[in-house]
Amino acid sequence: MNAISLYAKASADFDAKLAESVALLRRAADEFAPITQASSLGAEDMVVTDLLQRHGIASGIFVLETGKLHAETLGLLDALQTHYGRQVDIYRPVEAAAAAFVAANGEEAMYRSLDLRKACCHIRKMEPLERALAGRRGWITGLRREQSGARAEVEFIEQQPERVKVNPLARWTWGDVWHYIALHEVPYNPLHDQFYPSIGCAPCTRAVTLGEDFRSGRWWWEQESAKECGLHVAADGSHEGEEPAAFESPSAVSAVSPLSNRAIPIRAIPN
Repeated sequence: MNAISLYAKASADFDAKLAESVALLRRAADEFAPITQASSLGAEDMVVTDLLQRHGIASGIFVLETGKLHAETLGLLDALQTHYGRQVDIYRPVEAAAAAFVAANGEEAMYRSLDLRKACCHIRKMEPLERALAGRRGWITGLRREQSGARAEVEFIEQQPERVKVNPLARWTWGDVWHYIALHEVPYNPLHDQFYPSIGCAPCTRAVTLGEDFRSGRWWWEQESAKECGLHVAADGSHEGEEPAAFESPSAVSAVSPLSNRAIPIRAIPN
């Protein structure tokens, strides 16, 4: 059983939502050029990339290669470029900054405090994002309202201080995403077949269990209010999830990472 067989189920108005998304992408490419897609290589972003390619919509595509991505994600990056016959812009953290952070705080600093986790995100994501978006009037994401409470009010077009953010899949369901992937044979990360709905850096991502929400596998040791890295900001310039964030120190409960076979702290899941 794979992610397609588990999740692919189009909503009743899927065709209308698809047409809406394509029209929005065409409009964005016309009105906000130069524009680019920020791809995490997750299922939603692979759909957006396919829409751009399939409909000949002029947009760049970039990936933040944080230096901590899963091998499966890096494999998909290569597969994407081969499948669509195009180069993807890759932005990496400043090597000296990343090395200095690890030297000062260790490889597992993100587990020790919220400040350290966000500092790691800043070096590996936020600073490269600033370079990726320099000179762009707009950027495209795969955000959906269904993904989390912090994203429930995501708009199709969000005016930010320096540019416009376009969210063409805002109204799509998880079933819509996988229906599209199945329909068009879109390549996707094999970790989705292993119950990873949201995939980030390897140390900060785990599989989810039945009943958990989409992003419960991201920074699972933190309380819900803390679960954003800062990549996405609201229309007023504030970061999603910026309400008073609470860091939940890892408890005595632990599990073995399926990727590294080492013990890592996780938050106990209520019965």
